[in-house]
Amino acid sequence: MTYAIGKRRWVLADGYIPAESTGEAPEMLSHEAVCILNTGAEPVRVVLMLYFEDRDPVGPYELRVAARRTLHQRFNELTDPEPIPKGIGYACVIEADAPVVVQQTRLDSRQSQNALLSTLAYPA
Repeated sequence: MTYAIGKRRWVLADGYIPAESTGEAPEMLSHEAVCILNTGAEPVRVVLMLYFEDRDPVGPYELRVAARRTLHQRFNELTDPEPIPKGIGYACVIEADAPVVVQQTRLDSRQSQNALLSTLAYPA
């Protein structure tokens, strides 16, 4: 497959990085991740903007997804323009310069009984 599938704009309405973790890092570190699939023949530039309840938006966070590849980016590891705060809810709007497919995953390991959430983003 060398044609691009998906949309150029996606929304994650429920972002949250748990502030605590149990178990060993990096596998069991509580995190939120965006998973981006690029089936196209060219690399894709992706920009993330974060929105909060009580502060101004933060971004852009810029990513690149190679042609015919996937990228699993933990929000915990984003630092430019600033690290994303833990323990605070946010939403994320994702803009790509070509169609991609976006999925959200969260590992909550605050308790020894871990919780994993995964859902497709909303294509806007």
